[in-house]
Amino acid sequence: MLTPNPPAVHMEPAPRSSDGRQEPPLDSPILYINRELSWLEFNARVLAEAESITTPLFERLKFLGIVASNLDEFFMVRVAGLKQQTLNQVVELPPDGATPAEQLAAISQRAHELVEASYRLWNNDLRPALEREGLLLLRPDELTPETQEDIDRRFWKDIFPVLTPIMIDPNHPFPHLKNKSINLGVLFSRETNEANPNFGVVQVPVVLSRLMAVQHPGARAAFVLLEDVIARHIGQLFPGYKLKGVYSFRVTRNWDLEIDEDEAEDLLLTIQQELRKRDRGNAVRVEISGATTPGSLSKLCRALRLNEREDVYRVPGPLHLADLSAMVSREERRDLRDEAVVPHVVPPLRDADDLFAVIRERDVLLHHPYESFEPVVELVSRAADDPNVLAIKQTLYRAGGDSPIVRALARAAENGKQVTAVVELKARFDEESNIRWASTLENSGVHVVYGLQGLKTHAKAMLIVRREKDRLRRYCHLATGNYNMVTARLYADLSLMTAREEIGEDVTAFFNLLTSYSAPPRWNTLTVAPLGLHEAILGLIAREAEHARAGRPAKIVAKLNALVDHDVIVALYAAARAGVEITLLIRGICCLRPGIPAISDRIRVLAVVDRFLEHTRSFWFTNGGEDEVYISSADWMPRNFHRRVELLVPVLDPELRKRITQEILGTMIADNVKAWTLNPDGRYSRVEPGEPAIRSQQRFLELTYKRVKEADATGRASKRLLLTRPLGRDQGEPPRKKKRQETAPRG
Repeated sequence: MLTPNPPAVHMEPAPRSSDGRQEPPLDSPILYINRELSWLEFNARVLAEAESITTPLFERLKFLGIVASNLDEFFMVRVAGLKQQTLNQVVELPPDGATPAEQLAAISQRAHELVEASYRLWNNDLRPALEREGLLLLRPDELTPETQEDIDRRFWKDIFPVLTPIMIDPNHPFPHLKNKSINLGVLFSRETNEANPNFGVVQVPVVLSRLMAVQHPGARAAFVLLEDVIARHIGQLFPGYKLKGVYSFRVTRNWDLEIDEDEAEDLLLTIQQELRKRDRGNAVRVEISGATTPGSLSKLCRALRLNEREDVYRVPGPLHLADLSAMVSREERRDLRDEAVVPHVVPPLRDADDLFAVIRERDVLLHHPYESFEPVVELVSRAADDPNVLAIKQTLYRAGGDSPIVRALARAAENGKQVTAVVELKARFDEESNIRWASTLENSGVHVVYGLQGLKTHAKAMLIVRREKDRLRRYCHLATGNYNMVTARLYADLSLMTAREEIGEDVTAFFNLLTSYSAPPRWNTLTVAPLGLHEAILGLIAREAEHARAGRPAKIVAKLNALVDHDVIVALYAAARAGVEITLLIRGICCLRPGIPAISDRIRVLAVVDRFLEHTRSFWFTNGGEDEVYISSADWMPRNFHRRVELLVPVLDPELRKRITQEILGTMIADNVKAWTLNPDGRYSRVEPGEPAIRSQQRFLELTYKRVKEADATGRASKRLLLTRPLGRDQGEPPRKKKRQETAPRG
């Protein structure tokens, strides 16, 4: 087993307050925020972006859709897990001490609040705003008679043949409804037996577009919902019955995969089989739009085995608001969207003819999406065709759709190179895509492995081995984000390109670990989970505490997606109590409670929510004045430390360290436009605006543009100098280019 036992955390005696009262011990439940409720607060901050009038209209609709999609994933995984614990009578108490039943009750209350706020925003603000722009979502009875006739014809021609009305009775049990499918619940009775109504279900076909475009006077674009068109004809689907009512509902199911890798002889085959079962998971939530009768709702909840009070979400509008983004997908109104961003290739890669030469001479840091991900793609592509490249090794966690990186790896194998791809088949919700990539790569001759048994390979790493002047040189790319061209334009991440020998040796050993379980006796620079990352982070935090006690500079700045690990939070509390100033930039879940006197009053927790998803993991430890800076694939969560393969990468170049600490982290800490601060009660409030206004993501765009502009100006000046300087003795001889020297990597 690769996972070491987590170390015991040294607990200092609880401090006393100024009035002599004993402060709680650092593992006391009152010092921790519940993980699930903290995640819901992240979703509340996303909803706030949709509510903000400073956000362009179409972007507000996008953020509203993100809230709905986020809640889907939350229920399919986190709520499903808690329900499973309750069903199996397994009690795993989190650091805050809440039982699964207590968590489910609190989740239901807060999630209902968020859903109500979402529909209030849609009905009172966004829908009227879209209507003012000529974009209408209508009911069939709001259409003109001519348009109603048109949708009726379309119903009988294109929709009715696909439908399957199902009556629920002893001969027709309640059907299994697919996860996230929209259905119509129908209550009806026979004329001769109205006292005993029947219940029926019609599933809205997912193969048809949910938004049907229609003609409407004065509208720029008008739509009706597919379920509303079906409901208009529901009586004709159940002839001979008297219609009592119809409403739409949507079921969310447990969608997490449960795989015993010890029992799986073929992991690929096992996951393929589990994916086919996934839609049959237990229901965890039902959303309902429209009026219901008590009898029909009770029947529905009994059939789905849901609690009518906690698990039913009634909504005054269309189900799953994320689908409404299609209303504006074809609209070219730039004034109603964020300004388009074109990622730039920046110095030193800009105008570089030889990427390998640039990386040989210096480490390169890329800040996505402001700086283009294209050089990473180009590096793999050039390596695939370079006769001097002997081998390429790469991890693939979420490669996305039509991936140029995957195509380049396949081409490299076809060109006779040694190519290894570590494909993570268990990347949640990307399992099917990754199975396709694995098959494609194997067919091209790539050696595909699925990582270490029982562990997800979440690290982002690439190694290129190249023959240069009778020696082999290793080029590495290490990152905080996935090798995915789509998310590289939407997520804020960092990429490091380097040819440092000590890092190259470690990355080689890392891939050997993934393919053969062979860990090296020691690592030069990298720290790997689960082989010591947890201990390393605890050690770095403890070292800052020692510096503070000795009167040396002591500060921690950490940018993460989530902070959950109990031992790390205890260590941060202890460091703060020792005098370390701690700033945490945490986009999502944070279980640490800041601002508690004598415990966490030196800890500040900030969160930035803006147009790009903050995804970077980077850490700055002042180390008594000898700064250490790292980037990582890992958040500070138990799963990242103990159940995933992750990397912690030191930034060794002084200029790049300075860029991360001062430019990137410093700018984000100073954000007073899109930043939130976490309060001791677990809720967030916006950072007070100031002068000058600092919006960190906008500032990063400006800095990128400035670098490109300066590089272009320098290039033009160099060309002018070249054209105007005096020629040598032979007036007809052009200036000679200096031969580029081969230099060893610095450090």
